[in-house]
Amino acid sequence: MEDFSLLFPQGKEYKVNQLTPEAVNDLSIDFLLDNLTDVRNEREHIRNLLTQVTDDEEVIRYRGGVFEDFLRFPKLRAAMEELVARLADLKDVARFQKDQEGPSLWSLINRLREVDEYVSCITMIKKTLEELDVTSEGMKTLRRIVTDIDRESGFPQLKADIDETMEKARKLKSITIGVNLDDMLRPKSAGVLSLNDSYFTDAGLMRRFMNFTSKQDGLHEGTDVSGFKHFHAANPVTVDVKIASYQKSAVSNDIHIEANSATGSDAISNAITKPVTSIMKKTCDDIKSTLKRYVNISGYMLISLMPEIIFYVRWAELIDKIIEKGMPVCKAEILPPDERYCSFKEIYNLKLAINNVNGDNINIIRNDISFDDERRIYILTGPNRGGKTIFTQAVGLAMMMAQWGVYVPAEKAVISPCDNMFTHFPADENDTVDLGRLGEESKRLSEIFDVATSRSFMLLNESLATTSVAEGLFIAKDVVKAMRYLGVRCIFNTHMHELARSLDELNGSVEGESRVESLVTGVQHGERSFKVAVMPPQGVSYAKDIAEKYGVTFDKIKQHLENRSRHAAGSAPLDKL
Repeated sequence: MEDFSLLFPQGKEYKVNQLTPEAVNDLSIDFLLDNLTDVRNEREHIRNLLTQVTDDEEVIRYRGGVFEDFLRFPKLRAAMEELVARLADLKDVARFQKDQEGPSLWSLINRLREVDEYVSCITMIKKTLEELDVTSEGMKTLRRIVTDIDRESGFPQLKADIDETMEKARKLKSITIGVNLDDMLRPKSAGVLSLNDSYFTDAGLMRRFMNFTSKQDGLHEGTDVSGFKHFHAANPVTVDVKIASYQKSAVSNDIHIEANSATGSDAISNAITKPVTSIMKKTCDDIKSTLKRYVNISGYMLISLMPEIIFYVRWAELIDKIIEKGMPVCKAEILPPDERYCSFKEIYNLKLAINNVNGDNINIIRNDISFDDERRIYILTGPNRGGKTIFTQAVGLAMMMAQWGVYVPAEKAVISPCDNMFTHFPADENDTVDLGRLGEESKRLSEIFDVATSRSFMLLNESLATTSVAEGLFIAKDVVKAMRYLGVRCIFNTHMHELARSLDELNGSVEGESRVESLVTGVQHGERSFKVAVMPPQGVSYAKDIAEKYGVTFDKIKQHLENRSRHAAGSAPLDKL
């Protein structure tokens, strides 16, 4: 069976890098998982895929095509989700890959059932893919594979063989067991006396019980079971069987045996499995013969696709909901990684879109940004709560979504993939006990530069802001120079306006291909517009706008105090006038 994946093209050697724990936290991966699925094992599978980064353009385009098919065809999503549910009982692949010596009858029956279910799964997905006009390389290849499996594995004959073999096994309706007692009349051992092709009925049991109790001495002589209808002659060799345990119901006096819902196994079945298998050797041999012919069909390829299928289904469901809310999404155009280009038109933060999907009514502001030879490092400044962090995170999430192969929250996206996304957001207080905030932040920055390359992407959010302005600015300038020298793409969100005013120094003091530029979030008429623009840092002008809006300029405060005094004088009690 050929190797196949919905995430990587066939025959493609690929490499992935892991997102750092800091990047996983700063990009809010757990928030995304919360809104993609509430199923624990699905969450684990999707998390594994979201934390892996590949910058291979062929791989990313391959994923984008597969995702687009999942998004275009709700019927495909429904069929794939049903497929995953049916494959959930077939996850123990080892049971299908090797036919062990001397398996019990029940194990063989379960394996036949599982092969039968797998045949049904292949047939279902083949029918679905034949009815849809899928266009991606991945889904076309899957359609060809399941068609070949259906044709070359002889499914019609397999189905007939399974039905015939199961029918043989189903003839066994009951087992007659002889139980030996010790001197205290406690069960000591048991032997299988016969296998029967009919059930014991209540009437039959009652009749035999009445015959037993009607005897004068009250004890049945011998072990005559001639009244029973035999399916197979009793095993001539008495086989001792360990007596199986039983339980009494807490709400009734009924005795019952606990059975495994998935396999049907229970304590009594496990106890008598060896003698029954021995007696039914011919039937077991028939089942083994069937399994040997078919057990390796397709290598149970679909089982390995389960996490990938869930990944595409859940993302397509989420993107569908965002589209229904009227927010733009697009398939990213992928360029070679070495170009280090990136452009988004009308980009917005995915988290805000998800909040709207969940019932909020946020007026989401969209922005444009490009990373190219003219500017690859942005020093982003603006007022508090002016959208700097939201925008910084929006760019990081859009880059990752494009590389995961899913649609991007923007009207247009063109990217050269990054080999990894590094983030540097404010540290948790608990992480700074030993080194202090400045020491911890410097250590994390050093660790990033240990592994970052020119293809990497960096997001810095209020980095080095926990020390004095002079100290923070000194380190920040060197960090930006190092970024320019390395050639990375970066957004450095900061309150250090002086850093953004130092563009000539930063660009002129070190050779590099990543030029530094100033980016600001806007305030219009005292209102935060959340729009970003390439322009010098505004600094005092922002403060002036905010002060005017909230009336905290000297003139506004003076006027307010005078008005208050006049109002107080005019409303004084009459006896004081």
